[in-house]
Amino acid sequence: MAPILCYVTDRKSLPAPETASLPGAIRRAAAAGVDWIQIREKDLSGRALTALAREAVASARGSATRILINGRLDVALAARAGGLHLGSDALPLAEVAAWCAQNVPGFVGAASGAASLASPFLLGASCHSLAKAQAAERDAAHYIFFGPIFSTPSKVQFGAPQGLARLEEICRAVRVPVLAIGGITLGNARACLRAGAAGIAAIRLFQESADLHKALSELRRASSSQ
Repeated sequence: MAPILCYVTDRKSLPAPETASLPGAIRRAAAAGVDWIQIREKDLSGRALTALAREAVASARGSATRILINGRLDVALAARAGGLHLGSDALPLAEVAAWCAQNVPGFVGAASGAASLASPFLLGASCHSLAKAQAAERDAAHYIFFGPIFSTPSKVQFGAPQGLARLEEICRAVRVPVLAIGGITLGNARACLRAGAAGIAAIRLFQESADLHKALSELRRASSSQ
């Protein structure tokens, strides 16, 4: 199975640190064939984030790229995004899943393995421990992010890197797809996939790539050679 490749946005690390520079990066990622784009701009107002999300959804229309919104169910629904990603300090996952089951047309609850990734609206969670990963699976996450696997400036607040052995333990312990995050590069992505990750999520790997088409091709070849 091809790995899930998720670009996590961070407009402040772009060469021009204004929101206006981010839509171009999103368009480039969608055109290159990134599977998911998670819009993670926590400091934006609801109005600004909704406008950005709607532009991202429009940019991805007609492609296979799914737009996910970090932390804001209201924005995800208003923009008609393809899912919601919840951090450790976000809304309770189980309650969001229950609400979506009643209110989001076509919503398919999480199931073992990757089958439920076909749902028109996905729910994901960031996890930094085995207990949190198991809780996310129990609370109906369609997928989880686990990390940081390697050292990275964007994940310093989450402590020391978890490492590949810990990633493998998490992947073996839960049945939902696990995406590795934190310091992922073209050089170490294969090791994450070999450890059992269903995909990778990254900021710089996708946002700063000089040739994103080539990078995605290399990542998919890395999976096929496992």
